[in-house]
Amino acid sequence: MNAIDWTVWNLNEVRRRSIKVWQSIPEDKLNWKPDENAMTCFEMIRHVLDSEYYYFLALQNRGSLPSYESPFEGRGFVSVQEELDFAEAYREEFMAYVEQLTESDLAIVQIDRSESGYVRSLGDMLLRIAYHEAVHTGQLLDYLRTADVERVRVWD
Repeated sequence: MNAIDWTVWNLNEVRRRSIKVWQSIPEDKLNWKPDENAMTCFEMIRHVLDSEYYYFLALQNRGSLPSYESPFEGRGFVSVQEELDFAEAYREEFMAYVEQLTESDLAIVQIDRSESGYVRSLGDMLLRIAYHEAVHTGQLLDYLRTADVERVRVWD
């Protein structure tokens, strides 16, 4: 496997495990949050899906976007599966982009997010996208523990 194959595998593996957690959240806990300042379980799922699309556009732009109109904004929520179905086309577009990259792109292409305090290589940014999702999946597992809900096994 080359670096692109590993990157694709990592992004897919993180998403597979996230979906296991997301789909395990009982319906009556989707609007639960541990405190007033936290996101609800549903808000966190949407945040991950929406952030991935934003990051994809930023990668194509080679830097932060001057403005962003989220396709997720204003959408009602019915179920985790509906949210995944809606996000599927955006995910496929993102993964097709990653799959067409070359290994040299990972090191040479720079993503300028100076307003956020950094400029990183494309490879670094792709790992950060997966890490962002993994962190929020871990947070949701903690939410479920705090809410005294049985957690799905992600370490299969």
